[in-house]
Amino acid sequence: MVEIRRIEPTRKNLRLFTEFQLDMYKGNAYYVPPLISDDVNTLDPSKNPAFDFCESAYFMAYKDGKPVGRIAGIINHQANKDHGSKNARFGFIDFFDDEEVSAALMKAVEDWAREKGMKKLIGPLGFTDLDYEGMLIEGFDELSTMATIYNYPYYPKHIEKLGYEKESDWVEYQMTVPDSIPDRYLRVAEIVKKKFGLRVLKYKSRQKIKNEYGEELFRLVNESYANLYEYSRLSDRQIKHYIDIYLGLLNLDLVTLIVDKDDKLVGIGISMPSMSKALQKSGGKMLPMGWYHLLKGLKGKNDLVDLLLVAVKPEYQNKGVNALLFTDLIPHYQRLGYKHAESNPEMETNAKVQNQWEYFENRQHKRRRAYAKNL
Repeated sequence: MVEIRRIEPTRKNLRLFTEFQLDMYKGNAYYVPPLISDDVNTLDPSKNPAFDFCESAYFMAYKDGKPVGRIAGIINHQANKDHGSKNARFGFIDFFDDEEVSAALMKAVEDWAREKGMKKLIGPLGFTDLDYEGMLIEGFDELSTMATIYNYPYYPKHIEKLGYEKESDWVEYQMTVPDSIPDRYLRVAEIVKKKFGLRVLKYKSRQKIKNEYGEELFRLVNESYANLYEYSRLSDRQIKHYIDIYLGLLNLDLVTLIVDKDDKLVGIGISMPSMSKALQKSGGKMLPMGWYHLLKGLKGKNDLVDLLLVAVKPEYQNKGVNALLFTDLIPHYQRLGYKHAESNPEMETNAKVQNQWEYFENRQHKRRRAYAKNL
C-alpha cells in the first residue's frame, strides 16, 4: 500500500525531497543531477522570490516505509492572472515504475489543486520559466543538461494512463560548431548593423555588466518571452535575485549584448560550458569534492557549450539580430575548443528560434512535453 505524506518545507525536509532522485538515477549515464543546494533554495519559501506570487505543496510517497516517489504542486497566481486561467502545476516529479505510486502522487496534487479552486493541472513545470520544464518523451539515450529534466521512459506512459494529454512540446537541438562563420550569417549581420544602427557590446567586468545592463537584460527576457506557453513575468525582486545568480558565474566572452544607437538593449546571447559531466562527477553536491569538479567544469577543457539564453526585442525578431549574436559568439566557441552546442528547450511552434539553426549542421535529439488534465 502506498502512503502519501505532505512534506513541510523545512531545510532538512527539502533536502530529503531533493536528494530522493539521486538514488533513483544512480548509475544512469544520461541523468545529470541538479546542484542540490540550488533546488532546495528554489523550493524554500524563505529563499525563492517567486513565492511573492506562488504557493506550493510537496508530497512524498512511501511503500513499506521506504520513499518511492515525490511531487510538488505549485500555483503561480501571477501567471494565472496574466493568462486568465485557473491552473495548478505539478513539477519536481520522480517515481519508481509502479503505477500505484504515480497514481497516488498525482491524486495528491489534484486534490490539493481542487481545494485551492483550480480547474486544470499542467506540468511538469516549475515556479517560473527559469525552472525545469517538460517531461522527456524522446532522447532518453542523450546526455541531459543542467537546465533540463531527465526521466525514465516509463514516466510519460504512467502520466498518459492517468488521463493527461499533450498541452505543449519543447524540442532540443545539438549543433556542430562550424569551422567558419556561415557566409549568410556574415552578410545578414552586416545588413542589420547598417540598417538598424546596431552594434555588439562586450564586457570584461561582471560588476560593470550588472550595473549597466543587469536589470535591462531580464526586462528584455520578460518582453521577448511574454507570449510563450505559461510564461511567468519576472518580478523586480526576482530580477535582482537572478542578476547575482547568473551574471556572477559567466565567462563574459560567452555573453554578447546587442544595442541600438542609443545604447538600448535589443538582443542578448548567453552561453556557458556544459556542466553536465561536472555535475555527474559531483553528485550534485559541493562537498567534499564537488566544488572541484564544478570549478573544473567551468574552467577546464570542454567540447560542449550550452546556449542558456537567447532573447531579442519583439520588434527586432526575424530581422537578423540572431546572426549578429552568433557572428560574435562563434569565434569564441572555436577558440575555446567547443565542437557542439546544445540549444536547450525551445517551443516546437517557435519557428523564429528554430530557423536560426538551419545554417548549421544540426540534429533535433530531444523532445519534452507539458501535460494537462481538467480537474
